[in-house]
Amino acid sequence: MSETQISYFAEKVFIHHWPKDSPKWNESLQKKLDDNINKNSKLKKIVVNSETVLIEEFVITNLKKIGVSVPFFKNECRIIFEGQFENIFAHIHITTKSDNFLNIFNQLMSWKNNFSN
Repeated sequence: MSETQISYFAEKVFIHHWPKDSPKWNESLQKKLDDNINKNSKLKKIVVNSETVLIEEFVITNLKKIGVSVPFFKNECRIIFEGQFENIFAHIHITTKSDNFLNIFNQLMSWKNNFSN
């Protein structure tokens, strides 16, 4: 697959433990995620590469079950997927409400359709 890079900012990112039977996260990791991502109201830098997603300083690999959508009646784009970082499994939700959300949606759909997994 050719190298792809999509960069944008997201208003909301939520990273949580998944699947339920995977090793539990320690409290310091959960606090780091909550402070930097989950409960932080600042824009988060998202960089989608051919096989990884960078959310601020967190590199997500082993991407699976990728979904991209534009919810009814909302001017936003969402991507939801499973992945791995620091040998931890997670479920990740990313929402952008930028003025160019449809352009981001189209880029993410093209990336998803070409994704190797």
